[in-house]
Amino acid sequence: MSHYKIILSGGGTGGHIYPAIAIANELKSRFPDAEFLFVGAKDRMEMEKVPQAGYKIKGLWITGIERKLTLKNLMFPFKLINSLWNARKIVKQFKPDVAIGTGGFASGPLLQMAVSKGIPSLIQEQNSYPGITNKLLAKKVQKICVAYDGLERFFPKNKILKTGNPVRQDLLDIASKREEAIKYFGLVEGKKTLLVLGGSLGAKAINELLKRELDFLQTQQVQIIWQTGKLCYKDYKINGDIKHVQVHEYINNMDLAYAAADIIISRAGAGSVSELCIVGKPVVFVPSPYVAEDHQTKNAKAIVDENAALMIAQEDLIVDFKNKFSQLIASAEKQKQLSDNIKKLALVNATKEIADEVEKLLKN
Repeated sequence: MSHYKIILSGGGTGGHIYPAIAIANELKSRFPDAEFLFVGAKDRMEMEKVPQAGYKIKGLWITGIERKLTLKNLMFPFKLINSLWNARKIVKQFKPDVAIGTGGFASGPLLQMAVSKGIPSLIQEQNSYPGITNKLLAKKVQKICVAYDGLERFFPKNKILKTGNPVRQDLLDIASKREEAIKYFGLVEGKKTLLVLGGSLGAKAINELLKRELDFLQTQQVQIIWQTGKLCYKDYKINGDIKHVQVHEYINNMDLAYAAADIIISRAGAGSVSELCIVGKPVVFVPSPYVAEDHQTKNAKAIVDENAALMIAQEDLIVDFKNKFSQLIASAEKQKQLSDNIKKLALVNATKEIADEVEKLLKN
């Protein structure tokens, strides 16, 4: 049988969406007759990105819980009940053979309803410190694919498989794309390129850092490719008028951006960290302090502890950035050390290994 029905849920940010799409693409290549359905959160970016990738998606009325008392938090119980009810209807109508969750607001209700119906289920935990949803689901799903060591603290050991996080397959050979990348971005050959990434939606602290330190960075003789993110672009696009500074709302050709880069400043979402291990360039992580369980700091620390990247806490940017960056840009030896060490942490077969586990669930 190859006419399987496969349901997936992952969204909220690119870090949850793109792994789900990567897994779906791999399964589609194995089972061309399979039927796929994504479940996301209404008004989140998956409702746009998933159809662009060629898949159907249904939305649930669900959001996360904020850290302060807000109207959204007061509405959360109603949204959760509504999402569980609608997830139950979706599962009943679609009748999936397997359910896959990659995180995000909608993943919890969908997987909860799937396991309650006895559907074989798998979660893909991207972070070094899992969120509460996956901790609760761990007892009920059949398999948990992870990207870091030590997660038996949170999950049943017999269900864990370390696969790494799915990444874009076009990143596996960026070294050969350097010349193409320089032409694509109109860069100056031989001049160091700094790539700045704050996530698909944007990171105000990183954007403010760049704006504040543009004069300093000019003295460091770097050219800059700066992705502001969707929510921040209008506030910073004027900086693109400065020589050797390019400001982008979003970079679609990330393989070329990585190929062009000599040094990267990035948030430390799980997807970004996994990509950067494969890319193998010197990285300065600026973790977001606002995410659940401060998991970005833990993700970055797992890399820094291997002497494979630098990290600056967001609260320390004003004090530490100039010193750390100038030392890094001046030391070819340090750049090579970080590059060599981060490459050793790359798990390049994650998508295939996760698909292997899904295939086992389908055939069992």
